Amino acid sequence: MWQAGPVHRFRRQDSLRRLADEQFDVLVIGGGITGVGVALDAASRGLKTALVEMNDFASGTSSKSSKMIHGGLRYLQQREFRLVYENLAERQRLLNNAPHLVSPLPFLIPLFGRDGVVSKTVARSYSTALWLYDITGGLRIGSKHRRVGKEEALAHLPTLNTEHLVAGFLYFDARADDARLTLTLARTAALEHDAVVANYTSVVRLTADDKGTTNGAVVRSALGDDATEVTVRARVVVNATGVWADDIREFDEGTHPHSIRPAKGVHVTVPSDRLPCDIAAVIPVPKDRRSIFVVSWPETALVYLGTTDTDYQGPLIDPACTPEDVDYLLEAANNVTTSKLTRADVTGVWAGLRPLLAPPDDGGHVSERTSDLSRRHTVRTSEHGVVSVTGGKLTTYRKMAEDTVDAVLARLGESPKSRRCVTKNLRLHGYTTATRDPVAMAQPQAHLTGRYGTDAKGVLALAEDRPELLQPVIDGLPYTGAEMLYAVREEMAQTLDDVLARRTRSMIQRAKPTMAAAHAAARLIAPELGWTDDEAADQAARFIEHCEKELLTAGLDLS
Repeated sequence: MWQAGPVHRFRRQDSLRRLADEQFDVLVIGGGITGVGVALDAASRGLKTALVEMNDFASGTSSKSSKMIHGGLRYLQQREFRLVYENLAERQRLLNNAPHLVSPLPFLIPLFGRDGVVSKTVARSYSTALWLYDITGGLRIGSKHRRVGKEEALAHLPTLNTEHLVAGFLYFDARADDARLTLTLARTAALEHDAVVANYTSVVRLTADDKGTTNGAVVRSALGDDATEVTVRARVVVNATGVWADDIREFDEGTHPHSIRPAKGVHVTVPSDRLPCDIAAVIPVPKDRRSIFVVSWPETALVYLGTTDTDYQGPLIDPACTPEDVDYLLEAANNVTTSKLTRADVTGVWAGLRPLLAPPDDGGHVSERTSDLSRRHTVRTSEHGVVSVTGGKLTTYRKMAEDTVDAVLARLGESPKSRRCVTKNLRLHGYTTATRDPVAMAQPQAHLTGRYGTDAKGVLALAEDRPELLQPVIDGLPYTGAEMLYAVREEMAQTLDDVLARRTRSMIQRAKPTMAAAHAAARLIAPELGWTDDEAADQAARFIEHCEKELLTAGLDLS
């Protein structure tokens, strides 16, 4: 049973009790980047807000993206100028409001040609696009694009094939750890604006009054054997469940609308000594008329490659990375470098689903390529009053949330002007600019600042009497025992997978060493979660089994 006790605003048990006891203005379903963004926007406008997530925060798409906060250079080719402008404006707001989580990142576009000469048409096309990018809002980051010579291009990506490399362009965007950004939004909503948030809490059904208007939901704990159901009362329900949006709409509307066309995106991680890259690079995939990223992963001696963009028809939970996906990315890298990557070089994989809006079935031409579908979002209110937000992308979560809460206010009979959105300039929990200071970031344990901001001192405090907690737990990665304890005590981690896949990113970075450390990590956090020795061993075994399945499905060797 869900027990009462002293209230802590980021403890799952306390959140479950409050969900049962309190009346809310807004109930948000979905704990990905969009859902937590909506919860923060609503709570910061003074609406009493609750959020439930059926698994862990960011356990779906929002921990499996390319981890880019960017305008989307290729959207200019699709003449999505307004979308690029909006993306770049949101990029700058994140750089301003969360400098501890979002950082500028230079991107290299290598130019290839014959006999030392690049095609004038290709060079002119890139130059025009990059000038448009700067003018559309790219310059807000403080640097404009520039052309670089062959030597500078090689300095950033040394294994580029010099036989055809001529020059390159540098432009600037930003990066973020998507899972930690999502978690920080949830914590900002809860700790600073009194939102009630709970992971592992699934919606069983929506509730309605005698007029048929939706007025809440029945939810159930998705952990353990407790099947207790609780009714959450709310004046408006928001469906922010990404690729699961049509499932919630079916609860509301009685039919499955098929409004989402999922697209699978796969990434692979490889050691940086096999594909050295100190920034990010955009490399072409000629046979597919698109590009992929090569992105450095600071402090890990790793880089990652991605992404694919393919239509997806399979299960929405844990989409699989296939051998063909891995080969596609490795072949793209090998096509322009001398690295000669093989599957044996891959240390981690991840696959996520983009919740793209299905094109209207109006008899017109529908592209076979998901990469041609718009990344715009839409907000709609059903006849029963459920507000659904679908589409969009990581970078624009804040604008999606603003539009959604405006629709909520309309449903409540209030004008958005009466409760103005404040998130354009709202600093996220842990805000600090120390990550922009080279001296500060050169200090021991500096990586904590880039993951926790001002909360880094709380992580370090856990090791005051236990200095061994400052030692890395996983071979080749910087994550410490203190971080794992902090994940459980302060970040609502409930399982070993929460700790190793999302609070830290070890599973997708170095899967085999992470599996090797799984039992030690489970024993470390077991007392915090009340696990017996057998339960800790079971958590480790299940985590290892999940990792092995993921690697084997991708065609990777476990030895």
